[in-house]
Amino acid sequence: MKMGSSNDKEAVKAQYATSKSLDTRISFHHTYSTNKTGFGPWLISNYEIKEGMKVLELGTGTGDMWIGHDDIIAKCDRLVLSDFSEAMLEAAEKNIGKRKNVEYRQIDVQNIPFEDDSFDAVIANMMLYHVPDLSRAVKEIGRVLKDDGVFYSATYGEHNFNDVIAEWFGLVGENYDPNHLFTLQNGGEALKKVFAEVEIRYYKDSLRVTDINDLADYLQSLKALHGIGTMGRERILEVLKAHEEDGVISLPKEYGTFIARKA
Repeated sequence: MKMGSSNDKEAVKAQYATSKSLDTRISFHHTYSTNKTGFGPWLISNYEIKEGMKVLELGTGTGDMWIGHDDIIAKCDRLVLSDFSEAMLEAAEKNIGKRKNVEYRQIDVQNIPFEDDSFDAVIANMMLYHVPDLSRAVKEIGRVLKDDGVFYSATYGEHNFNDVIAEWFGLVGENYDPNHLFTLQNGGEALKKVFAEVEIRYYKDSLRVTDINDLADYLQSLKALHGIGTMGRERILEVLKAHEEDGVISLPKEYGTFIARKA
């Protein structure tokens, strides 16, 4: 995928123009993931956010991860929740609400509008693989992060359910467009150009789907599997039914987070 092209950037904008598709994906994983801890709560459990910290989140989406974590939000002297999509920020503000220490900002990670050494922690989950200039984005993150600060960046691996689904549907070439620009396998290389210490933590999980209609909805919301979007609903359900065992479809998941430090 050539993320630098105008077509790809427009496709990403369209995918996140409203929160509907993202809500579909979040709900699907919440319902059918076998690890009931939840990816969001697990991510937050890895954060070292102390009283009085200044925290920036890039690509906050609907702010779903922060729901139910008022205690952590209250610790922050300043929490900037940002996204490149106005619709996502509107959804986030609706979910988190107006607070004295929380700001909602529309920000491009390639050009972060803050001074050097502004934040104790920066968070960018499931979004760096969308950035046209990854190297520039990582440099910008390093620039606004304090020398003793920490950068958290969740992403997926290259051995995921997308590959299994693509095989089931015979998707190749233009019909299957996996985004492997920033994965658990190669993301560390990009981060090590700016950060001295890069750690990976893995989230053990899988999918156990008991309603193939929900799986069909989910698959049709994924840009990488756009070949499925051209198929009729009956055909999609027919293929999925062929892989049911006792009314269940089991799929692998490979998710985790990078924790990077400058010094």
